[in-house]
Amino acid sequence: MKILTVSDEESPFLWDYYQPGRLAKYDMILSCGDLKQEYLEFLVTMGNIPLLYVPGNHDKGYINYPPEGCECADDRVIEVNGLRVAGLGGCIRYNRGDYQYTDEEMSRRARKLERLIRKAGGVDIIITHSPPRGYGDTDDNAHRGFTAFVDLMDKFHPRYLIHGHVHPRYGALLPRVVQYGGTTVFNTVGWKEIEITPAERPPRKFWSFLFH
Repeated sequence: MKILTVSDEESPFLWDYYQPGRLAKYDMILSCGDLKQEYLEFLVTMGNIPLLYVPGNHDKGYINYPPEGCECADDRVIEVNGLRVAGLGGCIRYNRGDYQYTDEEMSRRARKLERLIRKAGGVDIIITHSPPRGYGDTDDNAHRGFTAFVDLMDKFHPRYLIHGHVHPRYGALLPRVVQYGGTTVFNTVGWKEIEITPAERPPRKFWSFLFH
């Protein structure tokens, strides 16, 4: 499967200057937050493929007006064509804004997600807004990563953990791709693409949702 990943910055290449057919090569879109609803709605309409998202810390509008045609993966495991995607949106709490969590709050969310991952038989991709602590994050209050994400990688060894939140301009030496064991930690601010083959196992139906 070829997957388009997006986060934080709307790309003129994919929106203002979009050319018909530009999304035809993709099988799915994954959004890691801080993007306008209209942007996600445009992508899912033009691509006519599943779009899964988690909210970022600037996505207050998602609460009352979630992006139409897209599927929220926050605190869930969603399977698409044999590929299992788990989501945990939001960032470290640095003020009273929405979608912000303390380390302990995120750890509680991660523990609940673990049960869904086990029920799904594992996870292939985890999408988050913030990075894991120590892997692509910074030390300032707003862009520190979560240790709970490191714990999830230790327990389930997803092939990818994809995040946004930390813009490249925050530090020239910040890595965009970090390897943590068998997991590729990938900062997708802007847009990137990955290719992944679902694990060999009995398929379920096209969309299979595992709720809380």
